[in-house]
Amino acid sequence: MKSARRQRLALLFFIVFGAGSALGLMLAALDENANLYLSPAQMRSGEAPVGIRLRGGGLVVEGSVHRDPDSLAVAFQITDGAGTVDVHYKGILPDLFREGQGIVVTGVLDEDGQFRAEEVLAKHDETYMPPEVKSALETASSTRAESASRPSGDPADDSASTPGAGAVL
Repeated sequence: MKSARRQRLALLFFIVFGAGSALGLMLAALDENANLYLSPAQMRSGEAPVGIRLRGGGLVVEGSVHRDPDSLAVAFQITDGAGTVDVHYKGILPDLFREGQGIVVTGVLDEDGQFRAEEVLAKHDETYMPPEVKSALETASSTRAESASRPSGDPADDSASTPGAGAVL
């Protein structure tokens, strides 16, 4: 009787150990393949972790592309309208890469705020824009529109500029 009980306990131990090992390996694989997406404004404001692999996207700033004539190194800037980040890449750029183009880059942000890209992806056609880039551009443009529509003076006190505001009916 004792040996049957020990066998069941050993089997239970091996099942729990095997399931725990499999779960640990799955989580490690997911962690290595997960890329955090941040806009250039978030990278510029310090929200981006330094030295961690992440993705960023935006439009290539006009006049910012500088190619090294002796190598495949290229430097350019990306923007979402609210922030701009310098990107350095060594490799062959996609055929659709050009200034004013929507792109997504994967790489690491260094201590100096420079993005060291390992991969550059360009949009497919004239109407396609990556969803993350589109969302970041819409957020930046709505923020600019809200700040432009505020009256001058104290933005928190709109009642001072409206006659009769604050009166209780």
